[in-house]
Amino acid sequence: MPHRAQTQTERPPLGGGSGVAQVLHDVPVPGASSQVALLSDGLAAFAARAASARAATRTLDLQYYLWHGDLTGRLLAREVLAAADRGVRVRLLIDDLYGIGRERDLAALSRHPMVKLRWFNPSRWGHWGRLGLLLELLSGRWQLNRRMHNKAWIADGNLVICGGRNIGDRYFDVPADFNFRDLDIVVQGTATADAALAFEGYWRSPLARPLSRIPRMRSRKSALKRLRSKLEAAAASAEAQPILESLTRPDIVKPHRLEIANRDIRILSDPPAKAQGQDTGLIAPVVADLLASARREALLISPYFVPGEPGVKELIAMALAGVRVSVVTNSLAATDVVAVHGGYSRYRERLLAAGVELYELKASGEIKAGVFGSRGASLHTKAVLVDDGPVFVGSFNLDPRSADLNTEMGVLVQSKALARLLRRQHQRLSAGVRSWRVRLVLGRLAWEGSTEYEPGATLRRRLLARLVRWLPVESQL
Repeated sequence: MPHRAQTQTERPPLGGGSGVAQVLHDVPVPGASSQVALLSDGLAAFAARAASARAATRTLDLQYYLWHGDLTGRLLAREVLAAADRGVRVRLLIDDLYGIGRERDLAALSRHPMVKLRWFNPSRWGHWGRLGLLLELLSGRWQLNRRMHNKAWIADGNLVICGGRNIGDRYFDVPADFNFRDLDIVVQGTATADAALAFEGYWRSPLARPLSRIPRMRSRKSALKRLRSKLEAAAASAEAQPILESLTRPDIVKPHRLEIANRDIRILSDPPAKAQGQDTGLIAPVVADLLASARREALLISPYFVPGEPGVKELIAMALAGVRVSVVTNSLAATDVVAVHGGYSRYRERLLAAGVELYELKASGEIKAGVFGSRGASLHTKAVLVDDGPVFVGSFNLDPRSADLNTEMGVLVQSKALARLLRRQHQRLSAGVRSWRVRLVLGRLAWEGSTEYEPGATLRRRLLARLVRWLPVESQL
C-alpha cells in the first residue's frame, strides 16, 4: 500500500481530499476539455494503439516495462515501422530487465533513421543474460532492483494510452498460457501535455542509455530488412487476421469517450530519479491521499495487493469508520506471481474481521474470453475509485515494490461518469462467475461456492505461498 510523502509541487485541488491536489507542477493545462475512455477489452486496446500509430503524423513516444516478440508484439512493431516510413519520429524507451534476450529485433528496428531506442537502467553485464544480471546485483549494483514499470503510448503528443498493459499477446486476449484481465485509460486532447513532459524527462535521464552505448546491441545493416520480412510474415499469418480485422470496426477503433474538463484530468508519473533512490515518487502519495479522501466507498482493483502494516491499519480504520472498502485481487490459482500472494495472505483475516470485502479472481475459463478464447486468466488491472470520483487508473500496484522501488504512472480523473464506468468494472470482476468472495466463517477463511482452501491452487503453489508468507521479503514484493 502507498504511504503519504511530500511531493515537490502542487496544483489546485481536483475535488477529493486535500492531498489529491499534489501533482507534477502548477502550470495550467491549455484548452477547455479532453476526451477520456476506458479500455477493458484486449482487442480494443490493441486496435487503439495500432490506429493511433496509423493516424500519427509527427511523433510516437512509447515507454514500456516490456515488449514481447510474440504475435501482437510484432504486429505493433510493424505499425511503428510503417509510421517511421511515413516520416513519423519514433522514440522507444524499454526497461532493460525484460530487454535481456530480446534485443535483436528491437536493435534492428532502431536501424531505421526515424527510430531511436533507449534502454532504461541497463545492466552492464547483460550480455551474459540473467546470470549476468544476478552477478551484477550480488556485486552491489542494487539500483538494478529498481525498474521502470511505466506504460505509455503517446501519439503526436495529443493522445495517450496508459494503464496496466505491456505489449504482448497475453495483454490483448490472444492465445497464451493465460490472458490478463487488464485496463487502459485513453486521454486525447490538450490534457496530455503532462505525459509528453514526463516522457521527455525519462528520455533525457542518465538512466536511459542509447543503443550505441551498449555493445551487445549492435546489429548488421541487413537486420532491418530481415525484421521487415519477419513482421510481414506475422501480419500474413492466419492467427493475425482476426486481430488486424478489428481495425476496420468502428466500435473497436472508436470506443465511447467522455468529454471531461482539463482541470479534472491529471496524467501523473514518478520522476526517473526514483529509480536511482533519489526521490520518493509522486504516485504513491497521491493514491494514499485519494484513499484517505473516501467518505462512503473505496473500490480497489490490484493484481498484486500487499498492503503492509500501515496500509492494513488505514484500510481497517476506513472500514470501521463506515467506508465500504472492497478489494479485487488475484486468487492463488490465478496469480502469475505466487510470492506476492504469500505476502498478501498474511493480512486477509484482519481485513475481513474489520469488514473489508475481499474478492479473488478465479483462474478458470468462465471469465469472458478474447477473440480466440483462453485457457486461464489472471488479473492485471490497477485502479482505484473513491465515492463518485476521483478515479485513478495506471501501472501502480498496491504493493511495496510499486510504492518504494519501481517508477509508475497513471491518470487521475474527477468525473462521476467515469466513476460509474469503473464501478461497473469492479462489479464485473467481483461477480461470482469471475471471482471468489473470501469470508471469515467461525474464524476460518472460506471461499463462497467452494469447499477448498485456496480453491484451484496446486499443492506446490500453496507451499510456496506459505513459505513466502513467513520470509522477510515483503519490501521486495
